Amino acid sequence: MTLLNKFQNYLKTLILFISLIYSQDLYANKTIGITQIVDHPSLNAIREGVLEGLAKEGYVEGKDLTVIFENAQGNPTTAAQIAQKFAGLSLDAIVPITTPSAQAVVQQVEKTPIIFAAVSDPLSAKIVSSLDHPGGNVTGVADIPPLQEQLSFMENCLPNLKTLGVVYNPGESNNVSFLKQLTTLAEKKNIKIITAAAPKSADVQAATLSLINDVDAIFVGNDNTVVSGLEPLVKACIDASKPLFVSDPQSVERGALAAYAYDQRDIGQQVGQMVAKVLKGKNPGDLPVEKPQVLKMSINPKTAKKIKVTCALAH
Repeated sequence: MTLLNKFQNYLKTLILFISLIYSQDLYANKTIGITQIVDHPSLNAIREGVLEGLAKEGYVEGKDLTVIFENAQGNPTTAAQIAQKFAGLSLDAIVPITTPSAQAVVQQVEKTPIIFAAVSDPLSAKIVSSLDHPGGNVTGVADIPPLQEQLSFMENCLPNLKTLGVVYNPGESNNVSFLKQLTTLAEKKNIKIITAAAPKSADVQAATLSLINDVDAIFVGNDNTVVSGLEPLVKACIDASKPLFVSDPQSVERGALAAYAYDQRDIGQQVGQMVAKVLKGKNPGDLPVEKPQVLKMSINPKTAKKIKVTCALAH
């Protein structure tokens, strides 16, 4: 073996050794914190999707990933306490799910990377100052409601749609911007929006009953308070033979008529892949805020049969 061959073999061995050390450092056990404002199937699907997205990128919970999960049980004060707790821990990343949880974390955490999920309007919520260049330690996936497409879908299901009821929690900033955009788009279609406030999940039933007889259908956006108390709303709509349109497939499984929306689990997986980029060394502030790409139609056939409404996408 020549001196040149020996040197080449030595160089190959050195490169392999360095790459192994670097790889081990990248995938060394990481610890992330996940916090969500309340427990309901839609948000749980996002959280599960986050872990699936991370696993696809090589970070498997219980193997090379430790996950600290906290639930605020619908209480903003608790959300702030969770954020304060996370700020005091040595975490590699924090994933706040929903606008209230993201706002709480951003206010408390200055350095740890933050990758948010289920935030409908991160600009109005003051979570980031720019979608393309968020800067600082924050980025994430914004599930900005596809309201134009959703209204067209509702019209296709209900051609004589003239009044649309919206039950919402006015205390969530994302709901305020959602309602403003919805009203503007609905006016162009000559659809009147009638609202009923439900500041707490326990208020959903009364809010629904206050407008059920005055509307052709009810629409629920990405409202964590209302989705948490969805069952009374579903029952009221079925009893009155009124369509209930929602913004996630999980709520359709719970009895709503239909949704034309982003899949929550897909959103979670997208967030998980962004978290993986950060864990591998990317600066979150350099990663543009992403948006879901694929809209999916979900229909509950049992509900459709009960209220005698047929839904399909327009061709």
